[in-house]
Amino acid sequence: HSSAHRAARSPRQLGALIRRERKSRGFSQAALAELVGLRQATISALEAGEPGTRIGTLLDVIGALGWHLTLEPRVDAAAPGLDEIF
Repeated sequence: HSSAHRAARSPRQLGALIRRERKSRGFSQAALAELVGLRQATISALEAGEPGTRIGTLLDVIGALGWHLTLEPRVDAAAPGLDEIF
């Protein structure tokens, strides 16, 4: 599997990335759910970008797919800095 970086800026984009990786590894939603101890409906909701997914659930799913979470600064100049947010 590719080691290329994948960027997601919304729950929907992240869900699409997870769906693509799950399918590329030959997992059904049910099989991935069983692997991480979740319900199939939880995987479906995560892939659909539905709000409310626990961070621990997200980390379990991406870990099962052989990924880890990396945060990087956005490259667009329009993104506010932390000092502007808080």
